[in-house]
Amino acid sequence: MSEINVVVAGASGKMGSEALRMIKKHAELNLVACIDMKHTGKKVNEVEGLPNFEAKFYNDIDLCLTEVNADVLVDLTSPKVGFKHTKAAIVHGVRPVVGTTGFTPEELDELTALAKEKEVGAVIAPNFAMGAVLMMQFSKLAAKYFPDIEIIEKHHDQKLDAPSGTAVKTAELIQENRQSKAQGHPEEQETITGARGANVDGMRIHSVRLPGLVAHQEVIFAGPGENLKIQHDSFHRESFMSGIKFAIDHVINMKELVYGLEHLMLD
Repeated sequence: MSEINVVVAGASGKMGSEALRMIKKHAELNLVACIDMKHTGKKVNEVEGLPNFEAKFYNDIDLCLTEVNADVLVDLTSPKVGFKHTKAAIVHGVRPVVGTTGFTPEELDELTALAKEKEVGAVIAPNFAMGAVLMMQFSKLAAKYFPDIEIIEKHHDQKLDAPSGTAVKTAELIQENRQSKAQGHPEEQETITGARGANVDGMRIHSVRLPGLVAHQEVIFAGPGENLKIQHDSFHRESFMSGIKFAIDHVINMKELVYGLEHLMLD
């Protein structure tokens, strides 16, 4: 396999630093730059706790992609910054692989149209853990037979968006196989606002934020006399790296944006 030049945005964060360690393990991946507001001008190997790379930190996406020869941008930042980075990468002809969640439907539509216009491949995935992708697909299948559903997602207490992108994506997939249905008693009332969670097409989504958690989701299906639970747990951020590597390998040969790793895994 030929060498792939990679830029990592959010490189000094927990997910970003894990991505650097993943890149270090694969000889065909070549880190050419990082984007991070904290370490502008430094080399990666000058930052404590990061792998031994000579690549430099930038704080400006356009300057970075002008000065380095990049094939892929791995973005692991925040929704606002991630949208800006993804758009800039496509304009520069660099293929984004984005693990940032929280994009609006309008932002996704804009990025999809731009990628199609520029014929630049892009992958935006609410979750890069392959087990989580399968959990979402199994949930979609089960929804055809069990329309009463609640989703409980649990993440670390530094996560900015709620519900998680994975929970939102799971609900979207379920809606493809489930007729709209209001669940619970028709006269049900919340004595404390929010007690029943978010209402998505009659389904309920509950978000838990606690220190020590990483990323966990349980989808509970109920029918007369029985329950079905589909659960995925990420105990370490390393669980997302195989999916990021998988996306990098595929995005090189793509000419459009896909939202969800399942479009590559189940193609």
